[in-house]
Amino acid sequence: MKIRIAHSPDSDDAFMFYPMVFGKIDTEGLQFEHVLADIETLNRCALEGTYEVSAISFHAYPYVADKYLVLPSGGSVGDGYGPIVVSKAHLDTLKGKRIAVPGIYTTAYLILRLYEPDFYQEVIPFDQIMEAVEKGHVDAGLVIHEGQISYEDRGLLKLVDLGKWWKEETGLPLPLGCNVVRKDLGRDVIKKIERVMRRSVEYALSNPEEALEYAKNYARDIKDSQERTKRFVSMYVNQRTIDYGEDAREAVRLMLRLGVQRGIIKAELPQIIFSDEM
Repeated sequence: MKIRIAHSPDSDDAFMFYPMVFGKIDTEGLQFEHVLADIETLNRCALEGTYEVSAISFHAYPYVADKYLVLPSGGSVGDGYGPIVVSKAHLDTLKGKRIAVPGIYTTAYLILRLYEPDFYQEVIPFDQIMEAVEKGHVDAGLVIHEGQISYEDRGLLKLVDLGKWWKEETGLPLPLGCNVVRKDLGRDVIKKIERVMRRSVEYALSNPEEALEYAKNYARDIKDSQERTKRFVSMYVNQRTIDYGEDAREAVRLMLRLGVQRGIIKAELPQIIFSDEM
């Protein structure tokens, strides 16, 4: 059975999917075809149920919960760190500012709206945001992926780390991205995919240098630094990627609930989110 897995062309995703791409693990008879696209494209594809398995933002999940469940492995969670807002010069406030964002369904956007609801958004591809800030096209930029540790190379200032803010506000880690599986595959196939996904993450973490050698090809701004690639990957592929843990699952529900309460998320929240809860 062929399963299409869509994920971002980023070093952390490349690291965790490396064992599946190169047949390093038992796939239980499933054949996986990998599709690469930026996270906001994947969020929008999930609205149509395009792929059997896909990486998406947690912010997008309520809109696709009729079609998908969240796999218990493969998530990206920041514990005291996360997306950042950068600018060329210090800003006393983000209120009323023009801020470049990587997409309205990204979790980074949701958390920024919880942090400061009053700003003017300009949706720009995530890998062009820092350039837009540099050129003065916007007042600030919401930065995800490797830009979180490379922004200083461009002479930019970090105004706020939204993962740190979330931790201070709630005491919880910040779940950013997840892998979802389509419900219509049926329970038996979903359980297989759960096991294969967990096995892939465990293999990568047990063989980090091997997986990192592959992942560095997707490291963009930091690909010339093995240490910085390793640092970024370890931020988002770790024990929580094997399993979220109860605190991160609690954080998912809190974050989505706050999004609905504040009118940011305009969808009903599902009773069951994770596939191992069904």
